[in-house]
Amino acid sequence: QVQLVESGGGLVQAGGSLRLSCAASGRASITFAMGWFRQAPGKDREFVAAMSWTGNWIYYADSVKGRFTISSDIAKNTVYLQMNSLKPEDTAVYYCAAGRLHGSRVPNEYEYWGQGTQVTVSP
Repeated sequence: QVQLVESGGGLVQAGGSLRLSCAASGRASITFAMGWFRQAPGKDREFVAAMSWTGNWIYYADSVKGRFTISSDIAKNTVYLQMNSLKPEDTAVYYCAAGRLHGSRVPNEYEYWGQGTQVTVSP
């Protein structure tokens, strides 16, 4: 079993920055893919970014490319999402996920999920 705990969400003005953290514990294998997804009210959960723990592959959604950066610290079993130049449309609950299928952008292909952290961007 893998446990994922997100932190770092909050309220920020447009143009501001936040850094989300995802602490992994349990049987969080270094071979897993790690992803960030988000879900706004009334919308489907959507892909934001994903990577391997070692960083040999990294993918971003077009909507966040150039503004968000995903990274990992293997020693701390933690994955980060640095979010810069935030926009009101980035407002959502952000979820960390882990799964065995590398390179996936599909939520259903991730097996383990955190509880989510709210990010609110005001105009």
